[in-house]
Amino acid sequence: MIMSKAPKALKFKLQGFNNLTKTLSFNIYDICYATNSKQRKRYIEYIDEVYNSERLTEILTSVANIIGANILNIAHQDYDPQGASVTVLIAEEHMKSERLHVDREEPGPLPEMLTDALKPPPLPDAIVAHLDKSHLTVHTYPESHPDNGISTFRADIDVSTCGRISPLKALNYLIHSFDSDIVIMDYRVRGFTRDVEGMKHYIDHKINSIQNFISEDTRSLYHLIDVNVYQENIFHTKMMLKNFDLDNYLFDIHASDLPLHERDRIEKRLRREMMEIFYSQNVPKL
Repeated sequence: MIMSKAPKALKFKLQGFNNLTKTLSFNIYDICYATNSKQRKRYIEYIDEVYNSERLTEILTSVANIIGANILNIAHQDYDPQGASVTVLIAEEHMKSERLHVDREEPGPLPEMLTDALKPPPLPDAIVAHLDKSHLTVHTYPESHPDNGISTFRADIDVSTCGRISPLKALNYLIHSFDSDIVIMDYRVRGFTRDVEGMKHYIDHKINSIQNFISEDTRSLYHLIDVNVYQENIFHTKMMLKNFDLDNYLFDIHASDLPLHERDRIEKRLRREMMEIFYSQNVPKL
């Protein structure tokens, strides 16, 4: 079971609105090996099919529910030849039902509020959400190398909120919404808010690492490193999957179909790709 934790709030009475901005940003990478141009083309087609705007809308709607935001409007669009986008307007306060509008060909009911048992949902493609005081965005970037067979899929996600709602509540849900070989996360609290005594507060909850809010079973699957700047309320965590099964990285082919020397060559390329992405630097060829 994946449990979602809420940040522990500090107790002080505010003067007016909470002006702190809390932003959680992800770069999520999925890596595969496609042996030829035909497979690479099919991989891009697969990405475009699986990560369409309808799937993105489902994920963004769930995120809004988890953080306690109310959806005002949803509009989505798929593009030719590939790509999609979604815009969701949400508010922190409850809105009258007649103001809710879902811009789809066949409007349907929105998902109910999720419980703490967060199940991995469908995989997304590209999405943007605007809140009345904040915003949610997801964009996807498929990329492939024409010579060495490596293809990568990157999803960039931003959950930026103001007021009482916190993006950290959706952390575990978002990690498990994607097939994630590598996850790079940044969390930052910006600005300040005032209490009734006039004192400025630059953060309203306790945190010393993003890892505090990642479920234990998820942490056990990944290598994790932190780079934090506590005095600036900036927190950075990287995760790379521990276990490596070549069949999980091959597209339209099985490892058993390849000769041993070819499997070894492909595995070295994949591991090198993962290390370069994780450490954000090129690794010299051996």
